[in-house]
Order: sequence, then C-alpha cells, then structure tokens
Amino acid sequence: MSHEKALHNRSREMIKESRPRVPHNSLVLVGDGQKALFLRNRGNALRVHLVVERILERDNPPTREQGTDRPGRSTASLGVARSALEEADWHHLAKERFAHELAEALYRHAHANRFEKLVIIAPPKILGDLRRAFHAEVIDRIAAEIPKELTSHPVAEIERLIAA
Repeated sequence: MSHEKALHNRSREMIKESRPRVPHNSLVLVGDGQKALFLRNRGNALRVHLVVERILERDNPPTREQGTDRPGRSTASLGVARSALEEADWHHLAKERFAHELAEALYRHAHANRFEKLVIIAPPKILGDLRRAFHAEVIDRIAAEIPKELTSHPVAEIERLIAA
C-alpha cells in the first residue's frame, strides 16, 4: 500500500472516532510550528495521566521580522514586461521545517521501539505538514489525531481536554 493511501485510510479511521483514545504508555505529541511537548500517558485511556518526557522549542518570529529584502522582480523573456515575485513566508517555512524535524525524531523513536502508540495533537495545518513528513513506521503507530492547538496549555489542562 502506498504511503499516501495508508495516510488517507488512517486519517479516515480517526475522523470516525468521536473521542480519541490515549492508550496506557502511549506517546503524546502536542505541537505547533515552534514548540513540541513529548508526553507519556502513565494512566490509561479512561484516566489519562501525562508526564513530560521532552520539550522542543524553536524561535520563529513573524515573517516581517525575518525578511529584510523587498520582493524580487522578474523580467519576461520576451518583451519588456516585469512583475514582482511573491515574498517568501519565512515563518511558515520554519514551521514546515520544524514539522519535518519532529517527524524525523518520531521515526527514530519508532525505529528504536520507544513507543507502540502515538497520539498527535496539533493545529490542522501543522497536522497536515506532519502527515506528509511521517514515515510508514510512525503512521502505523498513530492511535489518534486531535486537530487543536494546545502547546500553550498546562499539562493538567491537556489531560482534561483529551479525556473529555
């Protein structure tokens, strides 16, 4: 089965779940474009108890603070027409890079059998970036996906929100 088809099937299965299950000892990734919490569920699916294993953060200021140049210009090969090129969205590019870093870290953890089940909590756009970057070994271990931004919440609040 192709990587894209496996991803599509896994996503469709998770959409059917009304309440995500967070199995005992599962790894829970709570991430956005610049921060990721790696949590472990020491409780069970009914009484979630998350313990912080690792926190990753990247400084990612808005594009206006990262880009210093004006947008480039393009000249048509025929004639004298010129047009402005779109300015790079450095902030979004950094978020995509961070998603790839997280995907690689999860691949290494999966390959070393550091987790059997994975629950991913991230904003929809970041979730999409992660899905595209995941290796098959990681996809096979995903127990649930929750499309929310929870990185700024305390761990107790994350527990309450995913157990509700």
